[in-house]
Amino acid sequence: MTDKGEPTLRTVPRPGDINANGHIFGGWVLSQMDIAGGIVAGRVAQGPVATVAIESMQFLAPILLMDIISVYAKLERRGRTSMAIRIAVIASRDRGQEEVEVTSGVFTFVALDENHRPRPLPPE
Repeated sequence: MTDKGEPTLRTVPRPGDINANGHIFGGWVLSQMDIAGGIVAGRVAQGPVATVAIESMQFLAPILLMDIISVYAKLERRGRTSMAIRIAVIASRDRGQEEVEVTSGVFTFVALDENHRPRPLPPE
């Protein structure tokens, strides 16, 4: 993501999020990405959304226990009821001395009505 802007979500992994290799579980970071993507998608939809697909996902570098994680999410494209949100995760290491892009992906969300069925997105 070249134009990161402000992070949608910022968090710190906990010792329970670590695997046998000393890195953070991929599922943990995936859930953080889904939360951040849902925040952006909910704003676009002006209401509830659901994740329906992960179009692409790349793990570029491990997340370490002392990393501060910033999750950046932005609208990439929109359809009638769904939207693609591009998400990038940056790890801040060594007390902010180093920033490493650790993962990125594109998540698809659909806007939901009161019956949890797809509904049209509001006009742009």
